[in-house]
Amino acid sequence: MRKKKKNYQKLKKPGVKKGDIVKILCGKDRGKQGRILSVDYQRSRITVEGVNIAKKAIRPSQQSPKGGIIDMALPVHISNVKLICPKCNQPTRVIRKKINERRHRVCNREKCNEIIDKV
Repeated sequence: MRKKKKNYQKLKKPGVKKGDIVKILCGKDRGKQGRILSVDYQRSRITVEGVNIAKKAIRPSQQSPKGGIIDMALPVHISNVKLICPKCNQPTRVIRKKINERRHRVCNREKCNEIIDKV
């Protein structure tokens, strides 16, 4: 039998990317902050450093001759995180503005409105 391929809806324009610092909004690690290690845009999931840690048993290999149990970070859905603005250090939504013919990610807080970086 053939295995059915899953149809994931591709996220249009996520407000986060690799290297950003985000805050977890829900789940067992609610309130924690961490840096994004990887982003899977097709499945709308990100891996955050030090969040959603699980233990995995590994067999002996050349990298780990003894084998054993390691801690690894599992992915979290993008909707469960918010970007931390580098200037105001608050969780924020991201909006996109065109400034000087270039698109930028901008903090959406009323008092801040700081450019996060180029898109």
